[in-house]
Order: sequence, then C-alpha cells, then structure tokens
Amino acid sequence: MPINDAARLVPMMFRAQIKNRCQLQYPKKEEHKELDIRLWAREWTQEIYPQLPVTNNGEFREAQYQINWRMISNSGVDDTIIRPVIGARGWPYYPGSSMKGVFRRACTLEQAARYCGQKTGKNDYEPGILRFHGGYPIDDSWQYGLVDIVHPQQSNQVGMEQKTSSKQKTSSASAMISLYQPTLRFGISSNVDLAPNEWEEIWQIWEKAIQTGIGGRTSAGYGQTNTPSKIAPIYRCQLKGRGQAAKLLDGEGEFRPNIFRAALRGHALRIFGGLTDANSAERLVGDLFGSIDPGCPQGLLSLSFIEEEVTLGIFRKAPTYEAIGEVNWHLTSSLDKEHRKALKDLVTGLTHFAMIFGGFGKSWRRADHRLFYEDYYNNSSKSLIGCHWEWANHETLQRDPSWHLSDPAQFSQRIGKLMNAALVWMELQGVKKSELPTTWRESWHPNNVQVWGRIAENREDSLAIDWFHGDYSHEQTIYKSPLTGKMGQFGRIWHRMYPVIRLAKDEANPRTPKVRTTPKFIELFTIFPDRNSSQCQTFLNFLHQQKNLTKLWGN
Repeated sequence: MPINDAARLVPMMFRAQIKNRCQLQYPKKEEHKELDIRLWAREWTQEIYPQLPVTNNGEFREAQYQINWRMISNSGVDDTIIRPVIGARGWPYYPGSSMKGVFRRACTLEQAARYCGQKTGKNDYEPGILRFHGGYPIDDSWQYGLVDIVHPQQSNQVGMEQKTSSKQKTSSASAMISLYQPTLRFGISSNVDLAPNEWEEIWQIWEKAIQTGIGGRTSAGYGQTNTPSKIAPIYRCQLKGRGQAAKLLDGEGEFRPNIFRAALRGHALRIFGGLTDANSAERLVGDLFGSIDPGCPQGLLSLSFIEEEVTLGIFRKAPTYEAIGEVNWHLTSSLDKEHRKALKDLVTGLTHFAMIFGGFGKSWRRADHRLFYEDYYNNSSKSLIGCHWEWANHETLQRDPSWHLSDPAQFSQRIGKLMNAALVWMELQGVKKSELPTTWRESWHPNNVQVWGRIAENREDSLAIDWFHGDYSHEQTIYKSPLTGKMGQFGRIWHRMYPVIRLAKDEANPRTPKVRTTPKFIELFTIFPDRNSSQCQTFLNFLHQQKNLTKLWGN
C-alpha cells in the first residue's frame, strides 16, 4: 500500500503536521484541501463513544451550567491549532485541576485552606477536603459548530504601520476548536461528611468563581455562563443591532459577542495613541484587555454578553444577524475606589464612542445601506455594506445622560470627557501625556482626525452615503479611492447615522430624565486625512464649502 494511502488510515490527531501533509490550518495544495481542521474535527467526533462519560454514583455532588457562547478547554497547540482537552470515551472535558484553580481564586484564605489545601511547612502540604472532578457536556450537542475562527484585525484597523508588538504580524483568520453553547455538568466530592448548608456554601463559591468565565480567552467573552452574576459589573448597557455576521469555515454565519471587546480595544488604542507614544498606548490597552505578548498579565476587564434574542439570516448570500442583549464588563481583580471610578468612566466613554461612531462587528465604519441607501441594492450583484446599532432601551441613557449625544453641538464636550477619562487613567498608571503621539493612521489627535456633522431629518436624508458611490462634486469622486478603501484596503473615512433621542428633565423624578425618540439622526463623517494626497485635500476643501456641515473636531 502506498505510504500516503496508509497515512490516511491514521486519524489526523495522531499524525505529524509537516509540510504538504496534514496541514490543519492552511493546506497549501489542492490535493490536500481536505486535510484541514474540519477533517480533524470530523474524524474525532465520528469515533467518540456514544454513552455519556459522567454517571453519578452517589459519591459526589453535581451541578450543571450552560455556556452563553463558546468555551475553550486548551490542552496545547498543535500546528497552531488550539486543541481541546479530551477526556473519557473521547469526550471534551473541563479538567478538575482547572476547576480547582478557578474555585480557589474565589475563596477566602480560610475557605481555600479547608477546601483546597495549604502549605504547612517548607516541604509539607496539607490537602483540602474537596476533590474536583471537572465537567463534561450533558449530551452530544457539543459536536456541532466545533470549528471556530480567530481573525485579528487590530493592526490593520487602527493603521499601526509601525508595529511595536512582535506578535502583530498578520490579520489572517485562524481556526481553533471550541464548544458552542454547551451545557456542562461539574462534579465535586468531599472526603469528609458535610452538612447541607456547607454544600450550599461550596456551590455558591463555585458560582462566584465562574462569573468571569472558565477555559481560555475569557476576557474576549469565551467561557461565560448564563447564570445571573452575583458580582456587579463595572459597566453594563443594553444594545440592539444588525449587520453582517461572521462566516465560519463551513460557510455558516454566527453572531460573535467578542465584537464588543474588539471595538473597545481598538478605540482604546486610538484614544491612547493620540495621547502618548506607541509603546505606552499598547501597554495601557494590554493591561486593560489582555495581550498575547510575553509577560503581559491577564487584562483587568472581562466581557460577557447576555443574549436576549439573536436571529441569523441571509442577505445577498451573506450571513446576517439581528441581536439584542446586555453587554457586561467585569473586573478580573479588585481595584481601590479611585481606580475603579476612573476605569468605569473610561469604559463608559469608550462604549459611547463606539456607539456614536459606528457600532460593532464587520463593516462598522459604514451605515447600514439596507436602512439608509436602499437604492444601492437595485443592482443584484451588490453585497451587504454597513451595520446599525442602537441602545436597546432607555436605561443606559438615563443612567449615563452626561455621555449621551443628542445634538452635534455637544460633540466636542463628549469627546473631551472621554479624553479626560483616558488622561486620568494614564496618570493613575504612571503614563505621561506625550506631545508626540503615535503615527498610527487612526490615532485620535486633533491634528490627525476631523469629524464633520449635521442633523438628518430622517433615514433617507443622508449626504455622505451618496459620496461613497458617485461624484460628490463636478466629476470629483472618492469612490474606491484610498479615502473610502476597497477590498483588502482600509479607508480613511467613517460614516455613521446616530439616532437622535432627546432627554428632558422629569419634574416628578429629577434623577431619571424623560426619553423621547425622534425620526432624526446625527450624520457623522469622520476622516483621517492623508496630507500627502491631493485627492484628499480636494475633498477636504469641498467639506469646508458645505454650509449644512459643521466641523465638530480636529484641526
């Protein structure tokens, strides 16, 4: 039998990933197109034992929890693929050792000593009374949607041409294995008899422990459970939006809650990049959101998205979503009162910044053409462009009225408030403001960005959206130019139609303003000028001549 045919009889997880054979991530040749992570997953799931590996024989207590989105149990990396921990009968498994580590962090010193053990001398260790048996899925639904994607965009999105981090080398999508919305059953036993009230305390500790997530990439929204949090988030808001969904390797669409983390992380880089040098800006953002750079600690912020309703669909062969839910940002470690307030102000400001300028997810730099430029789709070949996000209810606006934007005249004050929040956080971290900020394309500095705005009477009253697809003046166009971008190239312009919602004082309840919706929008046109481009300068001159546009920010 030929060697290649014999090799095919061996499952991929037992074969060496070498050039032109068993390439899980990016098979290079047509004849090897099936030798990738999808085949790896298919071979794995076809051979698992059908019976559930966990049966309670009365020796340990169990409880089950559902993961809101995805969970990674990481047993290491093979050919750049994050492989899951595989337990009994081939089933994926959350290890008892990981469970114990998460549990210990949620304990007091006394609880940790009793339940998890403690060091009693230089070489002596007294074990705890509890044994952690890990967690298995409760059924075989975990087999679906296993192949996950990670698509780092930070460097290209912000325009970090002069990369200061050695890890920021590519924006190619990578595959990994994660479980999609599994329900896991966790087991704990004790080597001594415990009263019911102590067992109740133990499970309360475990529920506290999993509030910030289990497994890998928890700061990005992975491993979060649907158990109501007993820990108040540092910031929360209710959002609703629509746009183009992520496409998995099998072509299916998926709404991915990590779009909220990606947006705030990118905007934090832009804001800090306009205030200090590149190394300091990256370090500040890494401290907040985590980083893969060596020596960088876990980020201070952890994301969870509580889904209320998510509907997937198809538009012009592109997967789409409509989503409603609550975004929560939790602290991964304790902060004193001053640092906590400063961080809350910063996260609040970054969230409003993201909402004001575009939203979240794919094509966030453009308004949803289905809402604001329906004629674009008269041509059946046109693909989906843009997204649209709004506050899902009025609680967020009532809770944070000083951040809300309801008139273009308020813009400078709101951005100033965010910049001040960033400066306060920088000062607390020992980082000084620099007179020479980063040279990134989208660093937020008045010499590097201009924001223009106006009131649009309704969703059909948009000026800028026409400029993207035709002449803006006397055969002058920015269509498919470096300003607007094209396939494979990020442009220098953002466009947003931000819904106008009025807040008025309520005499009966002064602390909670009344909310009034309107049909109007604030049309915002943000440009990061290329001073060396004559086409860009011509377009800026055109903007200055528009009587119905006001420059709201920038020099």
